[in-house]
Amino acid sequence: MGSVNRVILVGNLGADSELRFTGAGAAVAKFRLATSEVFKDKEGQKREETEWHRVNLWGKQAETIQQYLTKGKQVYVEGRLQTHKWQDKEGKDRYSTEVRADRVVLLGGGGGGARRESTEHDDAGREPGGADAGVPMPGDDEVPF
Repeated sequence: MGSVNRVILVGNLGADSELRFTGAGAAVAKFRLATSEVFKDKEGQKREETEWHRVNLWGKQAETIQQYLTKGKQVYVEGRLQTHKWQDKEGKDRYSTEVRADRVVLLGGGGGGARRESTEHDDAGREPGGADAGVPMPGDDEVPF
């Protein structure tokens, strides 16, 4: 049997996303997502633990949805884990693991507004179904004209 590298997260953005471009001109929206779990500890006290995730969204999808990825916004993210290795100043190997998002859905929580969805894209950042596929539509109260 083959292997599976799939991540599904629902959480809130810790800050506005940052849109950057690679030297080759590829767009990437970077954001941090908090997921929280509430439970009772051994003493019966209610506790909450929060985990932070680094998320990267690439291509046309990143450019079109980035403006809606604002602090506090609740989002659904589907993607895969990707680990990067580098060396620090002392020459020690360091690692960081991020989520490379294939799909991001803006939910109603956090920043309010209507639900808007972006669709999946391939590894080159192209969206299936043509140039207009997956473009998030602003709610009626957010139309800029």
